[in-house]
Amino acid sequence: MHRSFIKKLYEEHRKSERMPYHTDICIFTERVFQLLFPQNSEQIFHSAEELEVYYYALENQLLSIFTKIQKQLPKPAEELTKAFMEKLPNIYDKLKKDAKAISMGDPAAQDLNQVIRTYPGFYGIAIYRMAHEMCLLDIPLLPRILTEFSHEKTGIDIHPAATIGEYFFIDHGTGIVIGGTAIIGDHVKIYQGVTLGALSVEKHMASMKRHPTIEDGVVIYAGATILGGNTVVGNNSVIGGNVWLTESVEPYTKVYHKAQVIKKVSKDESDAIHFSI
Repeated sequence: MHRSFIKKLYEEHRKSERMPYHTDICIFTERVFQLLFPQNSEQIFHSAEELEVYYYALENQLLSIFTKIQKQLPKPAEELTKAFMEKLPNIYDKLKKDAKAISMGDPAAQDLNQVIRTYPGFYGIAIYRMAHEMCLLDIPLLPRILTEFSHEKTGIDIHPAATIGEYFFIDHGTGIVIGGTAIIGDHVKIYQGVTLGALSVEKHMASMKRHPTIEDGVVIYAGATILGGNTVVGNNSVIGGNVWLTESVEPYTKVYHKAQVIKKVSKDESDAIHFSI
């Protein structure tokens, strides 16, 4: 029995399209992150020439990764490698703005260095921005590997195809879900547990816009769920915690969930509420 099973598995291995091991692309991304933000790197460069050597080593590492999947790429591996590396200055500029938004918007943030070194929201955004550039180059699978790597480390699930503007602020981050057709403007702040999702997950909707549009200056508090490709949250609106939203709201709108909280004070022990688990 086991021999027939082994033979079946071998056929699957033989027919499957080979992809670089997850570790290769994740290590490359970590090294890019350390290149852009040396406070996260143990390596010290004593000259611009040393840093340039490191840069070209990263470029060769990426070329090696792309070469392994050349048959699945829309363009030659060399061309796509150059295209991605040329995006690094733009990625860096956007991430500096994201770090600034977090530092300016969070009273607990002491400085930019603390944000860059310790904030999971910033790390999640950084990996997303690199994965997004690969996605724009039509690189298969690798962008999703990157964002799932970040998801595992931070609890933040951002699809690499999502469109996110500048000065993006994720606070705390755990449990955030941002779908692939979501559009987010500039100066948007999102707290933990927020979902920007689809009203339906039917397969025929794969090519449709399924996730909401969040315009500039919007704040979305913890636990809010915003669904639907036609749902637009107007600029400078505030979406309160635990709100369930499936329709558009005008700019400068405050949407909140009103929960009933009952507070009762009693010194009578027999009046206590007991829970059994």
